[in-house]
Amino acid sequence: MTRLAEIPVRIEATVRIESPAAAGGLGGGIDAILSELVSLLERLAEGNSPGAIDLRSLPMSPQDRAELQRVLGDGEVQATVNARGLSKVRETRVSGVWWIEHFDLQGESVAEFIDVSRVPEILASASDEIAADARDLRARIASRPARSPRESHAARQ
Repeated sequence: MTRLAEIPVRIEATVRIESPAAAGGLGGGIDAILSELVSLLERLAEGNSPGAIDLRSLPMSPQDRAELQRVLGDGEVQATVNARGLSKVRETRVSGVWWIEHFDLQGESVAEFIDVSRVPEILASASDEIAADARDLRARIASRPARSPRESHAARQ
């Protein structure tokens, strides 16, 4: 067979198989997420910048989410932030891996991330807020009534 026309061709009916992602899930994609987390952790350990995975951008089924939560487990730290809606920050059993959920003022989930960082940015105080609060605290100290040395000594004991 030296010519294209001489190659035998047979046409068969095709069977469409739904992939797990098309059926509303990642299937083996949990391993892909875990592999990405390993890469992000290695980069963070080498001194590189933090990273995150937007879970809302992935076709995760409830079973996928439950499996990912099971594998990552619970760590020692949990925090809630109440700013324009509630945010829940949960450390996983894996150091440097944080599960973060954001809710709007009505309590509807609006974002969900796995954050890979030493401390999630949402928990860090902003420099401008620190400076403003330092000025406020200084003003409150200045406006406190003066105490006599005797009162100050008694208060310390």
